[in-house]
Amino acid sequence: MHTHNLLELNSNENSLGMADSARQAIQQSFDIGFRYPDDQRATLISKIAEINGVTERQVSLGNGSSENIRAVVQMLQTKALKEGRQLQVVVPDPTFAYAELYARSIGESVVKVPLTADNYDLDFDNLQKAAHEFDGISLFYLCNPNNPTAIITTTNKLKDWVKNAPANHYFLLDQAYSEYVTDPSFESGVEWVKQALSDNLIIVRTFSKLCALAGMRMGYAIASPQTTTAIEAFMSIDNTNLSGAVAVLATLEDKAFLDLSLRTTNQSRKMVEAALDALGLRYLPSQANFIFHEVNGEVKVYMDRMR
Repeated sequence: MHTHNLLELNSNENSLGMADSARQAIQQSFDIGFRYPDDQRATLISKIAEINGVTERQVSLGNGSSENIRAVVQMLQTKALKEGRQLQVVVPDPTFAYAELYARSIGESVVKVPLTADNYDLDFDNLQKAAHEFDGISLFYLCNPNNPTAIITTTNKLKDWVKNAPANHYFLLDQAYSEYVTDPSFESGVEWVKQALSDNLIIVRTFSKLCALAGMRMGYAIASPQTTTAIEAFMSIDNTNLSGAVAVLATLEDKAFLDLSLRTTNQSRKMVEAALDALGLRYLPSQANFIFHEVNGEVKVYMDRMR
């Protein structure tokens, strides 16, 4: 059986599949597959800078944004070692696991702070408390919209926290799902980088979701030029795949596909919400391409039936 015929919903992929324009761009790139993709990489960095309104020196291309996450953790571990300090990674619980996994793999401690019980938002007080009680470097990994809750956190509160944090506190904002956000109160962390809110702020984004290119492994980080340079030291050199680069460039130019991608996701979410309403099951207001809802009965039975 060809697994691409299955609708696999638990990886938050884009079930539309790649844009035809991306497929064509990849096929057309076969003739230059023997060359290093320096030109395509440079063009993509330029395009990402243009889309986000930053300089090219503020963009770090990743082999998926997961590579950018890893590089940030390693960069701060090295900084801490040079200063004779410890590093800890502070994460809300639950959230996307990669920052935690990378930190543990290099022997750094991870502090998990449960989301608030009433609305599953970030527990600002306890997150900050975990860092204030630690005299080394703290990295806050904050996925916004969060995975798996699909909700965004309070913009002004988060912005004030980042702006007023001490010099040994760093923020890694993972905005893998930001293109799906419909809430007008949401402000991208990229805007805060442009406002020079903090040198300790890093935003990661991906082409895996809305652009439907998860298998191409293309993501990026945006930070101040100085912080980007520090992160780049821990990125693989020549980490850009030719197919991925041309696929992203084609997709970013394909407004019809991006519109369809967003529209079908919004329609799908409304269908799921309607079904959950009919079943009387509670769910959180999703700002992503997945939904966090109540399960009535045995979770194991539910998982088996969904499979």
